[in-house]
Amino acid sequence: MSQTHEIKAEVRKDAGKGASRRLRRAAYVPAVVYGAGQPPQNIQIEHNTVLLAAKHEWFFSSVLDLNVDGKVQKVLVRDWQKHPYKQQMLHMDFLRIDENHAIRVNVPLHFLNQESSPAGKTSGVVISHNLTEVEVSCLPKDLPEFIELDLADLKPGDIIHLSQVKLPKGVEIPALHLGADHDIAVVTANAVKEEVEETPAAAEGAPAEGEAKPAEKK
Repeated sequence: MSQTHEIKAEVRKDAGKGASRRLRRAAYVPAVVYGAGQPPQNIQIEHNTVLLAAKHEWFFSSVLDLNVDGKVQKVLVRDWQKHPYKQQMLHMDFLRIDENHAIRVNVPLHFLNQESSPAGKTSGVVISHNLTEVEVSCLPKDLPEFIELDLADLKPGDIIHLSQVKLPKGVEIPALHLGADHDIAVVTANAVKEEVEETPAAAEGAPAEGEAKPAEKK
């Protein structure tokens, strides 16, 4: 189970583009929380709170305690809008969750012991991470903050598939229920073939070695 993280927010009374612009100028992020059979609620969060939290994986992949004026709701970050080039979060959507119903969330993968593995110690072997996160299904209480994949025994030529990822208790990968075609490679360790440079062919019309140059015509 992931660690508990609390985000403090306030009820937002005004709505609309003009109100949102005023909030951003005042260093707040306009947001909305919805779901779990309850009406949507407009809220606002201090921009620094969001900016600091967004630097961590858990903000986007964990169940959060959203504290709105003292009332705590269990939520997931469902959507967000960032400024195209500024360090500014423009808007956020939070989804309320029911702690008795399974949720589907993309969880980061952490790769361990890659450098010390046989593949990592072999010259000319490239280790590729084909996935950096995986969608899991579980009850909110069982949601991991991340999933570790130990590569200590990875050898040249090895492939680690989705079905080989060790999951915490109560967690499953929905894609694996869709058939063998969805059991994709998560990690590969492939040897890189060295290209042999070919000697350039002699320039067309140039005499071969040992041959005399043709006499010049006067």
